[in-house]
Amino acid sequence: MIIVRLDRVMADRKVKLNELAEQVDISVANLSNLKTGKVKAVRFSTLEAICKALECQPGDILEYQDNE
Repeated sequence: MIIVRLDRVMADRKVKLNELAEQVDISVANLSNLKTGKVKAVRFSTLEAICKALECQPGDILEYQDNE
């Protein structure tokens, strides 16, 4: 299972959803879906833009957790 930790990274950096959406150039709705883990896929270009805007690594945003 992949857990999205975008909300935690955004909170640590005090970045609001609409600010990040504007920086990454995606809709607030799509970013909100990503933040809440309601997406099945994310483009590497989007992940790269988020990491650049938040000055983080993909592993800061995405976490693998074994279901067992």
